[in-house]
Amino acid sequence: MKRASILIVPALVFAAAVAVMAQRSALPVVEVYKDPGCGCCSLWADHLKAAGFKVNVTEKADLDEFKTAHGVPAKARSCHTALVGGYVLEGHVPVADVQRMLKDKPAIVGIAVPGMPIGSPGMEVKGMKAAAYDVVSFDKQGATKSYASYNR
Repeated sequence: MKRASILIVPALVFAAAVAVMAQRSALPVVEVYKDPGCGCCSLWADHLKAAGFKVNVTEKADLDEFKTAHGVPAKARSCHTALVGGYVLEGHVPVADVQRMLKDKPAIVGIAVPGMPIGSPGMEVKGMKAAAYDVVSFDKQGATKSYASYNR
């Protein structure tokens, strides 16, 4: 009986590792577009990588035209834009909201964290209290609607 337990535990650990790797490989690639001088955008990309997403980063000096072409309304804009699974991500969106959007597949263009709120992913500042902020969804007409709220 003891010998069977010794063999079962490593097999279960191996199976769990394979399952995690399969889940990570099933995630879509996130294409991030950011200003070359912006460090917080790179920290946000690291936030996504830590959750298992493959992230490609492209640096662009002027993102306004790109944001307009991808339907990001002016009131929802931030410092970087990303494309994933047919959706647009604008700003410091928490990975949990990205995962929820990809799972639920809502009829929206994307989700955004307008501005650059302290405490949002990639905008953490040691010694500073996280600000309250909202994640908003936006549609083809540019209308926004609350998607999630943090630190309220």
